[in-house]
Order: sequence, then C-alpha cells, then structure tokens
Amino acid sequence: MDQRQALAAFGALSQETRLQIVRMLVVSGPDGMAAGAIAERADVSPSNVSFHLKELERAGLIAQQRESRSIIYTANYEALGGLIRFLMEDCCSGNAEICAPAATVAACCAPAIKEELQ
Repeated sequence: MDQRQALAAFGALSQETRLQIVRMLVVSGPDGMAAGAIAERADVSPSNVSFHLKELERAGLIAQQRESRSIIYTANYEALGGLIRFLMEDCCSGNAEICAPAATVAACCAPAIKEELQ
C-alpha cells in the first residue's frame, strides 16, 4: 500500500458510520452482509448506508457482489491488512519485538499467508 492509498483508506474510516460498517463486515467474515442488514444494524437509512458503502468501496476497504436480488458486501481483508502493514512498516526503529503483536495481526491478511492457509 502506498501513501495515497493509505490516505484514502484513513479518510474513509474517519467517519463514525463507515468505521462501524467496516467493523461489522470484518466480523461477518467472507459471507458478508446484505446492504439492508448493514443499514438496519448501523441504524441508518438505506440511502445513507448506500453513500457510506460507496465511499468504503472507493477506498478499496470493502467489496460487493450480487447474490440473487441482494448486493452482499464483504471486508477487503487484504486492503485492511495492507493498511496495518503500512503503519507498521518502519516499526520501532528496528526493534520488531515491540511491534510483534500488531505485525502478527497484519500478517493474517497478507496475500502470501492467505495462500498458505488455502
């Protein structure tokens, strides 16, 4: 992830409803959630949730796919992991043991790790 992508991601996450949506989608896992369910759980109108989902998708933090008559949204774990790795890139002046817990979390979303798990 480069600085421009990180800024877009942080910009998208800097709004309360969007942060709440991303956290919901992370918890929902690869099955994701329908837009209507997201709106209901976030306690916002469908048009409002649609606006927020577009912003998160534009930042690359979520993805959508059509399933029958519903649009299902999922977290983009690779992008979220990339954002964490971007923050931790030059961690603690070379003292990696200080950042090890956060680095482990970021590694769970790394493309190479995901391939190993499959």
